[in-house]
Amino acid sequence: MSYYDVNFIEMRVIGCLMEKEITTPDQYPLSLNALVNACNQKSNREPVTQLSELEVQDAVDALLARGLVTEINASHSRVSKYQHRFCNTEFSDLQLSPAETAIVCLMFVRGAQTPGELRSRSGRLHSFQSRDEVELALQSLHDKTGGPYVCQLPREPGKREQRYQECFCSESERPDSYWNEPASSTKSSDAYTQQLETRVLELEARVVELSEQIQVLEKASGL
Repeated sequence: MSYYDVNFIEMRVIGCLMEKEITTPDQYPLSLNALVNACNQKSNREPVTQLSELEVQDAVDALLARGLVTEINASHSRVSKYQHRFCNTEFSDLQLSPAETAIVCLMFVRGAQTPGELRSRSGRLHSFQSRDEVELALQSLHDKTGGPYVCQLPREPGKREQRYQECFCSESERPDSYWNEPASSTKSSDAYTQQLETRVLELEARVVELSEQIQVLEKASGL
């Protein structure tokens, strides 16, 4: 097993630690309770999970043993907190650019995605200026020494873009809901699903746009 090979729960744990380090640095490192909540978030997670504290603790312990996570015991707190050493630290030889980090993080918490989805969902992690920038980062992750760290999946029927998937988690470790619907699904069901996915992407892009507008207004008002 490679040093960076992880199972599904370990991948979710690392992804959440990477995400919170960037998006809420004041609350990072995370306590076990905060990490469980992050893993089971209803938003920005696919699939949505209901991992128990024991399951998350087991994953953390396994990652601690391999040096991919470290435990922080602050003198003013009796609660242990955890931070990742997966990438971009002095302890890791996996050094990623901000764009590459955002892509790996998104794939760890949301699974395989198209370049368009990665760009629309990356707002708080990294600001991609174009789809070409996303594709350049994906190519870099594929070509890195020690990789490939991402791979392109076969095009799904009726879809315009191909999805990309991280290469850290083995297929056997993924929940069934991580993959496509059974081949027996009807064409009408596939079309309806595609319509829903398109609508969700539109709504997510709108939420990002509104969030940015709110931030501008808050800065202007001095909040």
